[in-house]
Amino acid sequence: MSKHIEKLKKQLTEIAEVVNAFKSEAVQLKIVDRLLDVLVDFDKADTEGADFLIKKIHKKADDTENYPFSQNRKKPGATKVLNQLLGGDFFHTARSISSIAEFCKENFDSDFKTSELSGILLKLANEHKLRRERSKDNNRFEYVAV
Repeated sequence: MSKHIEKLKKQLTEIAEVVNAFKSEAVQLKIVDRLLDVLVDFDKADTEGADFLIKKIHKKADDTENYPFSQNRKKPGATKVLNQLLGGDFFHTARSISSIAEFCKENFDSDFKTSELSGILLKLANEHKLRRERSKDNNRFEYVAV
């Protein structure tokens, strides 16, 4: 088994310079993950030790599927939530960005900033899915279904 680990360490050392050339840590992790998958699959037919690694990798993936709020599961994004609200009767009354953000926090457990929502709301208004109006009370934009 240690022979396989030494071989893997040598291979990782060879690719470290290429991986480290990417500034994004997320990109680096994806590259290393894919390379390890390829190396494991390549060595699978060649060695017995690879079966141990494959089982361990698949076990980790299976463990997270049992927990709905594990790190791999994401909350719906702002676009998805707003499109869901657009499909219902939420926008039948005029809503400010802050009231939309507050509603999302209470009902979807999503703490969106108003700056996250503003661009999506503007896009929906430009697509004529929402109407954007200035409020007479506070001179801020409100959004209503068309």
